[in-house]
Amino acid sequence: MKTIEFDKSPDGLVPAIIQDDLSQKVLMLGYMNAEALEKTRREGRVTFYSRSKKRLWTKGESSGNYLNLRSVDVDCDADALLIRVLPEGPVCHKGTDTCFGDSDAKGFLTKLEDVIATRHAHSSEGSYTSSLFEQGINKVAQKVGEEAVELVIEAKDNNRELFLGEAADLMFHYLVLLRAKDVKLKDVEEELKMRHSNG
Repeated sequence: MKTIEFDKSPDGLVPAIIQDDLSQKVLMLGYMNAEALEKTRREGRVTFYSRSKKRLWTKGESSGNYLNLRSVDVDCDADALLIRVLPEGPVCHKGTDTCFGDSDAKGFLTKLEDVIATRHAHSSEGSYTSSLFEQGINKVAQKVGEEAVELVIEAKDNNRELFLGEAADLMFHYLVLLRAKDVKLKDVEEELKMRHSNG
C-alpha cells in the first residue's frame, strides 16, 4: 500500500476525507498527522489532529458519535487520505448525517426506519404501525410470513405492478420486525457485508 507523505505539508498535516463505508456518502473532512493516523489504526476509531485545539481529537470523544474504522486509502499523490468508516450516530455537530448538510445519507428506507422507530417508541392512535407493535412480536412475525407468501404468489405471474406492491408490503413489515427485535438495517448490511468478504 502507498505510504502517506506527511512531510509534504509544512505543518505535517494531511486532509482526511471521511466516507460512510455502506452508503458511500462523504461525511466530513478532517486533518491528520502521523500520530493521529497511527492512533486511528491502533484503536479502530478515527482520530484527527484538531487545528483549533492543537491536539489529537477522537471524533465522538464528547458526543459518543464515533467513526469506526473500516479502511484507509492513500491518494495518487500520497498527500491525502480516504478513510471509510461506520458512523455511530450523526457526524456533524449540527445533528446531520454529514457535514455537507445531507441528512439523508441512506435514502428513503432509513427515513422509513426512523418513522417506524418513532411509532414503536410513541404509540400513535390510528397508526397501523403502532397497532402492529401493540399486538406483539407473534403478530408482526406472522405478517412478515403472510407478505412473503403473497410476494411469492405474485412472482409467478407477470403483473409487475402487483409484484412491486407485494414487495413493498414485505419490505415494510420486515422493517417493523427488525425494529421489534431491536435490529437495524445497518446491522443486516454489516452481516451481508461480512458474508460477502468471506467469499
